[in-house]
Amino acid sequence: MRLGEWVVGRQESDFKGAEKLQANVPHRPAPVDAPMPEKFETRFDIERWTAADQPVVTLHPKGGKGEWHIIYFHGGGFFLPMFKEHWPLVAAMVDATGASISVPLYNVVPEHDYRSVYAQAEEVYEAVKADWGDERIALSGDSAGGNLAIATALLRRDDGKSLPARLIPFAPWLDMGMRDEAARGIEPHDVMLEVDSLRVLGQWWAHDRPLDDPVASPLYADLSGLPPMAIFQGRHDVFMVDSRTFAAKARAAGVPTRLLEYEGGPHVFMALTFTREAKDTFAEVRKFLETGA
Repeated sequence: MRLGEWVVGRQESDFKGAEKLQANVPHRPAPVDAPMPEKFETRFDIERWTAADQPVVTLHPKGGKGEWHIIYFHGGGFFLPMFKEHWPLVAAMVDATGASISVPLYNVVPEHDYRSVYAQAEEVYEAVKADWGDERIALSGDSAGGNLAIATALLRRDDGKSLPARLIPFAPWLDMGMRDEAARGIEPHDVMLEVDSLRVLGQWWAHDRPLDDPVASPLYADLSGLPPMAIFQGRHDVFMVDSRTFAAKARAAGVPTRLLEYEGGPHVFMALTFTREAKDTFAEVRKFLETGA
């Protein structure tokens, strides 16, 4: 893990420098999703489709559909598209769990707003539900994608619709306003994120909603009725503080909730798929799918 954190820290972070983000992002070229590695074409059975006029890629285990279907929302602060690092993470999840995994390549801010993203998530869910049923669907994702996994479940619950069997957020972004100043204490150890920049991105994502809107910021939501949840979180991540608060709130609302913390883990440490901690995460995901505990 230390080696992985060092490697991440050597790279320039797209998530640091609030003034730089405000000055540059609104004038950037149209962002493009990182292409799926060509070797995946022979490693998995691949489906490409669209939902709400946005691309979706589904990876099935070679030779057939998985028993479970994970809908996986990639991270990127809502303003970055699919990273090249996300593809190995998704592949490792397929290998470890035997599940089929659908990846919505959703619209990002500030070029778009949340409405089209939620519309895509809903269409993807309904399409997967038609083949697997709610009882074999898990919603997952990292960082902003962890937020989307939870938000999708909240929106479906509030609309009186059926819910997935599992929620599996990786290092979820739970508060667009990053109100808990305790995150400042972790900030010096976080090689990727900083509070002030997150507040800029959070305002872009919230858009015309207050920062504490319970869907934009699930930390403030009524969590009752949600399915069993397993949250995976590194301790060198400014989101650690809110993950602990959120997990406690979920348990108080009667939601079976596990929070698995990894010492020294940077933000979305499971993308460092070669580490012992990432492999442990994937094994725990498989166990959670099978047992709900």
